[in-house]
Amino acid sequence: MKGLSMRRFRLSIAMAASLALALTGCGGGSSDDAKGSCPGGKVRFGVEPFEDAAKLTPAYKTLGKALEAKLGCPVEVQIVQGYSAEVLALQNKKLDVAQFGPLGFVFASQRTGAQPVVSFGNPDGSVSTYKAGIWVKKDSPVATVADLKGRTLALSDAGSTSGDALPRYAIRKAGLSESDVKLQYAGGHPQSLLALTYGKVDAAEINTQQQATSTSEHQFDAAKYKQIWASDPIPNDPISVAKDLDPAFKKKLVAALTSLSPQDVAKAGAFLDVEPGPLVPVTKQTYQPLFDLAKTLGLTEKNL
Repeated sequence: MKGLSMRRFRLSIAMAASLALALTGCGGGSSDDAKGSCPGGKVRFGVEPFEDAAKLTPAYKTLGKALEAKLGCPVEVQIVQGYSAEVLALQNKKLDVAQFGPLGFVFASQRTGAQPVVSFGNPDGSVSTYKAGIWVKKDSPVATVADLKGRTLALSDAGSTSGDALPRYAIRKAGLSESDVKLQYAGGHPQSLLALTYGKVDAAEINTQQQATSTSEHQFDAAKYKQIWASDPIPNDPISVAKDLDPAFKKKLVAALTSLSPQDVAKAGAFLDVEPGPLVPVTKQTYQPLFDLAKTLGLTEKNL
């Protein structure tokens, strides 16, 4: 019996050692692979609805599936209800990754500590940009922003970079006060464009992204209109990560995002008027002009 008991004891020790080794190999140790495992078993990726959610969903599902294959863990894509919902989800640790508009990112970073990691790149690897614009009908007597005095101007949403902040900044630079122009929020970039095409307003903000989308959908013919103002280039939307995301996983995530092929990114990038290109690294400094704009205009999160 003593011999049998001793053999059982030795067998138990061997099994325990094997189990401990297996657990270490599965992530129980402190290796980079263990730290870099998917948080909560999946990556939760939120996107602010800068276009109709029904159109954005399939495009970002494609991007999400490609990212899932690179990471080796599930990626759950959500087109959130708006800026506030996305910020709240980050604060409550319901999102790991979030795409904001450039100005929305300014306030999201201040409130949640969100960190930009990549944005949509051009084929040459540079960060893609877009421009805000103000358009009128071709036969309109309005030729400059100053001519908008007493006239109606359709903007998209309160707090939008190209659809609100920059056009209002242009009004100030033209020597007008905002009360000199009848500002109307249409509820989105597509709605702002349609307000002009249907003759509901004298002028409308139409950024280069919406112009490209509406032109391809035969909703806008630039030959029938004229642009009276355009902004400087704006860096495209940053894809950001939660401030408390595990550093090892953040490194793994950025490597996966930047290794996606242009074809993986193309459907989502098309809504931003970006030629098929990769996702490229960005930092907070990339968006410093937007921080400066918010300060100049005295904007706060309440403006969103």
